[in-house]
Amino acid sequence: MNPISKYIWTLMILFTANTIVFGQGEIIDDVKNAIKTGSSKELTKFLNNNVDVTIDGNVESYSKTQAEFALRDFFKNNPPSSFTIVHQGSSKGGLPYAIGQYLTNNETYRVWMRIKQTDGRYLIHEISFIKE
Repeated sequence: MNPISKYIWTLMILFTANTIVFGQGEIIDDVKNAIKTGSSKELTKFLNNNVDVTIDGNVESYSKTQAEFALRDFFKNNPPSSFTIVHQGSSKGGLPYAIGQYLTNNETYRVWMRIKQTDGRYLIHEISFIKE
């Protein structure tokens, strides 16, 4: 295969992988909007039935309903002033993830989300809010 063909194949593979991971997954944009507004109810729509939630180093496994209460308390105690996605990609195993920055009036948090496809939908399986 000549160098141009290799280059074209590489671009096609990268484009296809990106489309598969994030094409279906407008989840990143939807989650970003939910976090930006501090809406635990909206964020819960994108959580798996069981999810690991880390807040300030405290890791808990929750049901979707329990996670909504934990996130509601976090947002109540740390209302957002802004939220941005600073990086998104996929692991070597092909699992999508996103890293964001959550700002409150007094604190900055690094947000990390691990996403898996479950029953044809992309859902958050793990989300962390770690104070910087």
